This record gives sequence, structure tokens and C-alpha cells, in this order.
Amino acid sequence: QVRLVESGGDSVQPGGSLRLSCAASGLNFKIYTMNWYRQPPGKEREVVASITSSGNTDYADSVKGRFTISRLNARNLVFLQMNSLNTEDTALYQCNVRAYSTDFWGRGTQVTVTP
Repeated sequence: QVRLVESGGDSVQPGGSLRLSCAASGLNFKIYTMNWYRQPPGKEREVVASITSSGNTDYADSVKGRFTISRLNARNLVFLQMNSLNTEDTALYQCNVRAYSTDFWGRGTQVTVTP
């Protein structure tokens, strides 16, 4: 059974930084593209960043230059380093993988950016 568990969310001031982690289990982690999504209050869920099995990355325009996605295959972990946070980054952040023709999601970790 595929399981994703996020951690690292917190309440920070604008300009601050956070590092989110996602621990995956139940799959051959190293072969899958891993994704971070977020859902701001009252808005649709949106993709934030992706990293392929070979380490290629892609980012939403809104986070380019501020967020960095990375992975540690030896420990089935994927990270999201978030710098220069602003209030528009407030959201529930979720880890995602599409495996066995199915989308799997973690429960998410809350990031709140407030003055």
C-alpha cells in the first residue's frame, strides 16, 4: 500500500523559510516522479513542484527562484525548500505520486505565512 506522510509545516513571517519533507512507502520510490501540490484557503489545488526519477525539476511560475524540490532515494524522501515566503504561499501542502495508474496523496502539512 502506497503511503505518503508530509511534515515540516509551520506558521512563519513573510520572508521566512521552511523545509517540507515527504516520506514515501509501499512503492519503488526511485522510479517515480514526485510532486508537491498546495491548496490555498478557498482556492483550487495547484501543482507547486515536480522532480523526476532522474532528478529533473519543474516549478510553478509563482515559486520559481524561491522553492527547491529535491529527493533522497536511499531514504524514500522528497523535500521542498521554501524561501522568501509570502502570504500567498499560505496553503495546505501535499505530496503526490502517480503509481499503478493511481494518484496517491498524503494528508498534507499546513504552511501559514502571516505578519
